[in-house]
Amino acid sequence: MLKAGIVGLPNVGKSTLFNAVTRTRKAEAANYPFCTIDPNVGVVTVPDERMYVLQKIAKTSVVIPAAIEFVDIAGLVKGASAGEGLGNKFLTHIREVDAIVQVVRCFEDADIHHVSGSVDPVRDIEVINTELVLADLDSVKKRREKIARDVKRGDKTAVAEDAVLAKFEPVLDSGKLALSVQLTPEEKVISRTFWLLTDKPTIFACNVKESDLATAETNAYVQKVRDYTKTHLACEAVVISAQIESDLIDLTPEEAKAFLKELGVDESGVGALIRGTYHLLGLRTYFTAGEKEVRAWTIHAGDTAPKAAGVIHSDFERGFIKAETVAYDDLVKCGSVAAARDKGLYRMEGKEYIVKDGDVLLFKFNV
Repeated sequence: MLKAGIVGLPNVGKSTLFNAVTRTRKAEAANYPFCTIDPNVGVVTVPDERMYVLQKIAKTSVVIPAAIEFVDIAGLVKGASAGEGLGNKFLTHIREVDAIVQVVRCFEDADIHHVSGSVDPVRDIEVINTELVLADLDSVKKRREKIARDVKRGDKTAVAEDAVLAKFEPVLDSGKLALSVQLTPEEKVISRTFWLLTDKPTIFACNVKESDLATAETNAYVQKVRDYTKTHLACEAVVISAQIESDLIDLTPEEAKAFLKELGVDESGVGALIRGTYHLLGLRTYFTAGEKEVRAWTIHAGDTAPKAAGVIHSDFERGFIKAETVAYDDLVKCGSVAAARDKGLYRMEGKEYIVKDGDVLLFKFNV
């Protein structure tokens, strides 16, 4: 299962957000730096209303959603790349995740200490990114030194590695992220072995106060983050209220909806964050639907039908013959599998078919 790491400066709401998305109270949330030391890990279900529409069509009581892992990582401080705070430990934990959720504080609260003494989300983003860039630059330089002899004697693997590292070094040295380097598909395969921190896809979570959620689009801090991330980082920024979601943990779904309605919002933003992170990881969903259950299965964008079948069981991929396929929208319009078949919207797809997000599939296989 792919992992998304929740990172940020101390006291920006990381642990509160982790508790919210995982619907637990595993992570200690306190008003002091480094209350998280060892990372907390939780499996998070991906909100998807399509499952419940399919549930009615399939007439089943069982719904199984897709899931990803979230990791709550210790707060970073300026100088982390040189070992300040929990620097080295923090950076190691980030290397182990597949994507980054960077939480940015977008609220004023005199009772919650800010490690820099004031609220400035753009400054906070730059502090974190600078530390990640410095750590990556150090890694690149050390790796080039390590393979220098092999490069001199013409070792093909070393020469190929060094060519990619040579693209990263000046970019990182100028303070830019590794993600901004243009690489060929072959070079991208090589770059993955470097485990660079700033080469990981990132989404920003603008954490606002409960009272600001309904008017978050006019929040000056949120606007600054969105402008900065769009202009400088080409990343998505979503608005969340970690505290609201934390308050919802102990409520029933009906009570939670009523509470949010009183605040003038449909959700705290955590659902959008989970979905955004899911797509950031390059993940997509297809469904199986029958009387036994409706289930969301996770695949990578671009996966073929046999690979999608293999997610259910390796035998399905090994003995793949065909996939009965209908698009979610078509099935919903028809109202039943039988009606979709009558209208010719159910089709048979072979081994080359690229599964689309929302496809409803039934596999035929033989082993």
